Amino acid sequence: MENSGLIIVYTGKGKGKTTAALGIALRAVGHNYKIYMIQFIKGSWHYGEMSSSKRLEPEFELAAVGKGFVGIIDDKTPKEVHQRIAKEAIRIAKEKILSEKYDIVILDEINYAVNLGLVDESEVLDLISIKPKNITLVLTGNHAKQQVIDAADLVTEMREIKHPFQKGVRAKKGIDF
Repeated sequence: MENSGLIIVYTGKGKGKTTAALGIALRAVGHNYKIYMIQFIKGSWHYGEMSSSKRLEPEFELAAVGKGFVGIIDDKTPKEVHQRIAKEAIRIAKEKILSEKYDIVILDEINYAVNLGLVDESEVLDLISIKPKNITLVLTGNHAKQQVIDAADLVTEMREIKHPFQKGVRAKKGIDF
């Protein structure tokens, strides 16, 4: 990778934030770059990327650290548990960023973890500030905070225009998860 990594933020209410980050990972693997992706919220459900990422090893590593979506109908996990797990994800992210073993570190749903009060914005800003110059850091999730946006080199906001859910169509395997 070139000497200078970027800070990339994918945010907004529309679909495609994690998918965009996975697109970067797929492209980077094609150049033999090393990528580490840590999922802050996802974890209790099976997502296609959990299986497909194994096909991209050893260049791509994925860790689903979260305990699943927070506060949805079937979430019985106390918020304190979600917070403890999110703090552990921050610790792992810091370790991976500082290891300089990776060209790209993806912090999936970290913006949403901040919005839900699982981690502090200051912890995210700390991860950004410790990033070695040559590493690209990708942060996904709705509700990116202004200071995170200001620190980024590239920010893309996904905006929903139309969604099949509005017609009662449930999430599709291979498309949504």
